Amino acid sequence: MDHSNVTTTTYFIIMGISEKPLLFVFLLVLLIYLLTLGGNITIFLLICLDHHLHTPMYFFLANLSLLDISCSTISLHRILISFISGDNTVSIVECFVQIYTFVSLSCDELLVLAAMGYDRYVAICNPLHYHLVMGSKLCIFLACLCWVFGFLQCMPIFVGLFKLLCFYSNKVDHYFCDIVPVLKLSCSDTTFLQLYIHAVGVLISSFTPFALTFISYIFIISTILSIRSSSGRRKAFYTCSSHLTVVLCLYASLVFQYQTPNSSGSKKYFSLFNTAAVPILNPLIYSLKNKDVKAAIKRL
Repeated sequence: MDHSNVTTTTYFIIMGISEKPLLFVFLLVLLIYLLTLGGNITIFLLICLDHHLHTPMYFFLANLSLLDISCSTISLHRILISFISGDNTVSIVECFVQIYTFVSLSCDELLVLAAMGYDRYVAICNPLHYHLVMGSKLCIFLACLCWVFGFLQCMPIFVGLFKLLCFYSNKVDHYFCDIVPVLKLSCSDTTFLQLYIHAVGVLISSFTPFALTFISYIFIISTILSIRSSSGRRKAFYTCSSHLTVVLCLYASLVFQYQTPNSSGSKKYFSLFNTAAVPILNPLIYSLKNKDVKAAIKRL
């Protein structure tokens, strides 16, 4: 190993989307961030203020809105701060905390979507016992489980990051501190982190929520197809169409992000779409496709 370029850095330089700070990129990211904040805060406040929306589905939707706001803030704030202040450096502690928080919140979002899938399963497959099964205690328990489990399962990553003692460079080729670009810079042994990311990140954090959601929709679709009247089938499908659309958008963006060619530029843009554009789609989908939300907007 050539140790001539090895350094023990105390800070990282975030390279950003482009090499030069462009006004167009800043304005685009600012617009996306403001739309994300505006849409998700609106959905969250509607659910809190309108008692007609105090149901399990909208309770989980409020949690999803909080996660979208948090993920967008963590991933996009560095672009905005760097353009305004001209400072694109972050301390190594701040970088590792950002990685841990972003990865944990991303896991939480997939788990919340899985909980929403279970809620739709009960609503369609067992409607007579829906309010008995999806009581407030179960909803709060599922929401707390999603939040806590997401942060706990990513704790080994957070601990492992602080064991990275040296780096070939302190220039992170991304627009925020993400785990893959940081690991590429390390000259320490990252075998444990790589294995943990693939084992836990792929199998548990991604595949398990997807499998749970997929199983829920197998039963949902089977129940919908067994309904004899076409109007009944349309009504049943309408109750889960918004959630299904959000799930398809999120998982499709994840697949495109991690199946793109291994060039840093394409990875950045797909990551930007995943962390910026997808959180905008959630409030749009639920406000445009959902009669209850549109009615709550009119009432308030």
